[in-house]
Amino acid sequence: MATETLIQLCILLPACGALFIAASAKFPNLREAVTMGSATGLFCLVAALFMRPEALNLAPIVLAEPLPGLQLQLCLEPLGLLFAGIASLLWLITSVYTIGYMRGNKENNQTRLYICFALALASTMGIALSGNLITLFLFYEMLTLSTYPLVTHNQDHDAVSGGRYYLGILISTSVGLLLPAIIWTWHLTGTTTFTAGGILAGNIDPSLVVLLLLLYAFGIGKAALMPIHRWLPEAMVAPTPVSALLHAVAVVKAGVFCMVKIILYIFGPQLLITTGSNSILIGLASFTIISASIIALRQDNLKRRLAYSTISQLSYITLAVAILTPHSITAAVVHITAHAFGKITLFFAAGAIYTAAHKTKVSELNGIGQRMPWTMSAFAIASLSMIGLPPAAGFISKWYLLQGALSINSGPIIAVLLLSTLLNTGYFIPIVYAAFFKKEDAPIAHPHGEAPWTMVLALTTTALLTLILFFWPQIPLELAAQLPGVGR
Repeated sequence: MATETLIQLCILLPACGALFIAASAKFPNLREAVTMGSATGLFCLVAALFMRPEALNLAPIVLAEPLPGLQLQLCLEPLGLLFAGIASLLWLITSVYTIGYMRGNKENNQTRLYICFALALASTMGIALSGNLITLFLFYEMLTLSTYPLVTHNQDHDAVSGGRYYLGILISTSVGLLLPAIIWTWHLTGTTTFTAGGILAGNIDPSLVVLLLLLYAFGIGKAALMPIHRWLPEAMVAPTPVSALLHAVAVVKAGVFCMVKIILYIFGPQLLITTGSNSILIGLASFTIISASIIALRQDNLKRRLAYSTISQLSYITLAVAILTPHSITAAVVHITAHAFGKITLFFAAGAIYTAAHKTKVSELNGIGQRMPWTMSAFAIASLSMIGLPPAAGFISKWYLLQGALSINSGPIIAVLLLSTLLNTGYFIPIVYAAFFKKEDAPIAHPHGEAPWTMVLALTTTALLTLILFFWPQIPLELAAQLPGVGR
């Protein structure tokens, strides 16, 4: 099969999967088989791309040209390949988990959820494989629209309110800020094609670089820089598999992916360093890291604590790419992977606790590790990764980020990293300690403890991946080495 065809099938397969899921709505077993088949097929397609190094050197694939010079393009580069690999792998694992969760909790509207999952992954593949800003924006908006029904899945007052924040903030920022930034870029350069080293150097007044950078930074609302972050904790009203999708697989990863790609392929490292514009992004990311961590400490609802943790962890990626040293850009790439595996494990564990014990608050988790040892052991491993301690993958990315900060002798950035690590420890370790070393306050619903086996299988798999990435981080490291600003 031609590589160009493989790339296009990565978008078409989950989109077609959504149609077949809809057609099998009256047959739950068939519907879930189609879901698993679509997820498996997508993973195999992306795996095939990993086996073809020449795919990274292909010319852009033009899908359409609605206006002269305005092309919809697909193009594979190292960062997009990594993002596609993470999303396809975690969709497969999330599908296993979701089947157990939806059946275990007897959820309504299961077919709609599986359809929207598939459409969200098609949109995510489109973002990963976009060859220019126009294509990226189109799939970015499709991702927002396809995940809105997931946020409002429960159809109660809280779900509708959370969905209103979700849709309102993400659409208003993308249309009001991101789209003008893209149009301005097109006006300045005559192109929106992603180009190694950037396209703006020599085409923009240096005094305006900061303004354009801010339009992109806040226009990419999915990256959740403060104050464009409220949509994320509000979306926690959704079922846990949706939270896992939002926080690890698709939405937030799409946000930081867009941030990294625009910095490296539209602005270019040299332009931002020369003008000093990256310092404003460093400041915004640092503020978000600390502020979100402090807020997380005060949350008793487990999913909201994880949500604010996500906001903080995402800004590690933004901070890393904004430092613009080879080590820090590598840190951004590795943390995209490490955070994906770690955070999805944490949300999987939260869903398993709810399914098996009907507990949602941190204050209710005393002794639960004795009832649910597999779930809470996975939670502990993922917590180590978020804190940045070995032998979990988060240590690798934080080590590279620290090396990047040291290479520019930035005391404030080092202080942010140290303080945030202490805060991360403060809101994760007490949960693990209470789960294993405190007595249970009240008996839980099911005497056998653990959630359905499909859920436990999924969360232990992602926890294992968090450990494996610590010992074998070669794939993200090798792809990071090919990015602008690293392999120079």
